[in-house]
Amino acid sequence: MLREDLSRNFGFLVSDVARLLRTVYDRRIRHLGLTRAQWWVLTHLFRRSGATQTELAETLEIEKPTLGRLLDRLEAKGWVRREHDERDRRVRRIVLTDEAEPVLLTMRALAAELRRDALAGIEASERERFVDTLLAIKANLVRLEAGTRPANGNRARAR
Repeated sequence: MLREDLSRNFGFLVSDVARLLRTVYDRRIRHLGLTRAQWWVLTHLFRRSGATQTELAETLEIEKPTLGRLLDRLEAKGWVRREHDERDRRVRRIVLTDEAEPVLLTMRALAAELRRDALAGIEASERERFVDTLLAIKANLVRLEAGTRPANGNRARAR
C-alpha cells in the first residue's frame, strides 16, 4: 500500500486548521449560549443578510428542514426575521435584526482575537501572502466546481 506523509498534505492541513478554528471558537463563544450551528448561521447572515432560506441551506450544506429549526430558535431569540421576497412571495429571505447586534459584536470580537492568536508569530507580509494564496486556491476551486479549468496566468500570485 502506498504511504503518504499526510502531515504535509494540503487537504488534510486545511481541514485540520478549519476544525481547530471551529473547536477553539466554540470554546471561546460558549458563554453566549450558542451552538456551533447557530453561530455558523449568524456568521453567514452577517456576511450576507437577506439570503433566501434555500441559498443559506446550500451555503451551510445542511437540509432545509434542519435550517428551518435553527432559524426557529434564532427567531425566538429575536435575532433573525423571515421576510417575504418583494418579487416572489413564496421566497423567504432571512435578515438579522437589531437585537442580534450585541451578540454579533461579541462574536466578531472573539473571532478577531482568535485570528490574532492563530496567526501569532507570523509577519504581516507573510499573512497577506497566505491570504492571497488561499484566495487563489478558492478561485481555482470555484472554477473547477463550475466545470472550467483554472487559468494558470490569471490567478493571484502567492509570492
